[in-house]
Amino acid sequence: MKRDGLPQAASGLTLKHRPTGTHLLADLGGIAAEKLCSCAALDALLRAAAEAAHARVLHSHFHGFGDGQGVTGVVLLAESHISIHTWPECGFAAADIFMCGEAQPELALAIIEMALQPSSRSISSIHRSPPAG
Repeated sequence: MKRDGLPQAASGLTLKHRPTGTHLLADLGGIAAEKLCSCAALDALLRAAAEAAHARVLHSHFHGFGDGQGVTGVVLLAESHISIHTWPECGFAAADIFMCGEAQPELALAIIEMALQPSSRSISSIHRSPPAG
């Protein structure tokens, strides 16, 4: 049953945020290695991407695998998450952007691509929602 146009949870409470959203998977290649090694730079980039997408950052954590090596990191959002895994030796980054509500993951991806300037890209978009029934 709905109240005020919002779905109702199984407990009977009205949901403030719908559990539907867009999940973008981006494989970005041909990136300059120096853009893929810094935890601080990638953290700042993903935070800027979240802001551009109108998402709210809750926390982030990044780990570098050594000098000149790749980085893995995640930015937790009220609307879900953005993560990145990099392989500078291959000029490759895999980004995962999932956002629900009013956030716009496409805007986050545009910021990431503008900064990393990949020469090739493969993007998959998945609509996420609870199963009917």
